Amino acid sequence: MAKLDNTVALVTGGAMGLGRAASLRLAQDGAQIAIIDREPAGAVVEAIKSAGGDAASWLCDVTDESQIEDAMRGIDDRFGRLDILVNNAGILSPRKAWNEWTRDEIQRYLDINFMGYWLIARGAYPLLKKSPRARIVNVASRTFFMGNPGQLPYVAAKGAVQGLTWCLARELGEEGINVNAVMPGMVETEGTAAYNNEEAFNRVMGNQAIKKRVQPEDLADLIAFVASDDAKMITGQTFICDGGGYLH
Repeated sequence: MAKLDNTVALVTGGAMGLGRAASLRLAQDGAQIAIIDREPAGAVVEAIKSAGGDAASWLCDVTDESQIEDAMRGIDDRFGRLDILVNNAGILSPRKAWNEWTRDEIQRYLDINFMGYWLIARGAYPLLKKSPRARIVNVASRTFFMGNPGQLPYVAAKGAVQGLTWCLARELGEEGINVNAVMPGMVETEGTAAYNNEEAFNRVMGNQAIKKRVQPEDLADLIAFVASDDAKMITGQTFICDGGGYLH
């Protein structure tokens, strides 16, 4: 028996990057995978099926409540329940001074990187309640602790994800739903590579205790642990996977 046999996991933003790695790892551990993303996730679904797993995907914008309702209905029809929710879909930011951002720009980060998590959690809640071992894993960011200059909208939205994690852990604990947050270091995905060059990645790695680049699969390993029964008494916690870059 794999650790996640007989479970269903939903990964948002699962078409690429961290979400893709999480989908593949959870499937490897035996979970059936549901992916929602604004981009087609067919390649990930096929990779999981080719390895003997089961997966399906839905096109969905995590800020659109009607699309979320449709996706959740589809997941219910396809799988009948949900055991694991990985809130991952989000956008990264370029760097500019705090007072150069416009209100609309900041609102966009709040809408996608925070409100999207809350909307998905709310939409998934009726399905999660059917599970005897439900888990919510929110992909947050260590920038919340570091206050990275130039990334105010991103940092603020990810800070809200931390607050969401704590509140949901308290409110859902009595229902047997565990809620935790995971934070990657600087991982070379399509999103981070768009705003950072090779020198930036090497500089971050140089500040780590373990002098290796953090890979998407490293965070996926952490997500798989938090989603497993090995973490059944862990909730309301935040785990950083960054090679010892930020110690707290």
